[in-house]
Amino acid sequence: MRRYFIYLAYNGEKYCGWQIQPNSISVQETIENALATLLRVPTPVVGAGRTDAGVHAGMMTAHFDDSQGNINPELLTNKLNRILPKDIAIYKIAEVKEDAHARFDAASRLYRYYITTEKDPFLHPLKYKIHGSLDIDAMNACANILFEYEDFTSFSKLHTDVKTNNCRIMLAQWEQSGNDYIFTIKANRFLRNMVRSIVGTLLEAGRGKLDTDGMRRIIEAKDRSAAGISVPGHALFLEEIGYNSEIFIQ
Repeated sequence: MRRYFIYLAYNGEKYCGWQIQPNSISVQETIENALATLLRVPTPVVGAGRTDAGVHAGMMTAHFDDSQGNINPELLTNKLNRILPKDIAIYKIAEVKEDAHARFDAASRLYRYYITTEKDPFLHPLKYKIHGSLDIDAMNACANILFEYEDFTSFSKLHTDVKTNNCRIMLAQWEQSGNDYIFTIKANRFLRNMVRSIVGTLLEAGRGKLDTDGMRRIIEAKDRSAAGISVPGHALFLEEIGYNSEIFIQ
């Protein structure tokens, strides 16, 4: 048995998210069907995480097992790209150790959220259009409060099956580029809907409706209703997943 990591990207507009769902098309199901066609056996894939409906990935990883022992990673990458739809691209396939796990071995995940104040007929499906300017210093001041805490229940979707709502935030920062505001956040793990609800809350700071004391109160409440509304998923991108090098076979 050999295990492989797939590195891929996808536009999530037409999918119900990464994870297989009844009566909806997911990225995971589409990848599994393509692998089964090429390898001629059912081939489950396990993703590094679960992106929500409409969320994109500039870089997602997943693993699958091969019991036949005749995979050529470069050739399989090319064949997958030929049969997969245009909104899913495979970057590479790499062999890893037998016990490597795309989800549990991930040391970090990085997301970016893209906001614009400009009407753009070409990029509107990939950015969240807002009206008026934002106070980026106020948003960054409130984003810095995230480093003081580990329990982010206030930003989690209700009634999930996770055992803990603790996460370790490594990076949380807003940048402005012309008419665009870009939020980058990196952590060891994320809760369901966490990034979108954090962004929605920080936008209140950008509009002068939230200060750092208020941000602390929201987090300490451990109550989803205390935080701001979730922003739309179409402007959220999973862009980086970090692993320790020892899981790879050189």
